Amino acid sequence: MAKNITLSADDFLLRRAREKARQENTSLNQLFRGWVKKYVNRDNIDAEYDALMENLMDVKAGRKFSRDEMNER
Repeated sequence: MAKNITLSADDFLLRRAREKARQENTSLNQLFRGWVKKYVNRDNIDAEYDALMENLMDVKAGRKFSRDEMNER
């Protein structure tokens, strides 16, 4: 169940934020919900990243790459 909350911010910033949200076809409410979700899950993301890096520690490229090979796109 969604709860209503009251926030306060500078009037000028709110006008700019609403305009930017309108240009992005969204609302400040949707943006805030997305921010809260990311904020709450930030610790999980950090832990997942650390676990991934731990798993990749044993990955070897097999050989050294030249500067040109590393910069190819």
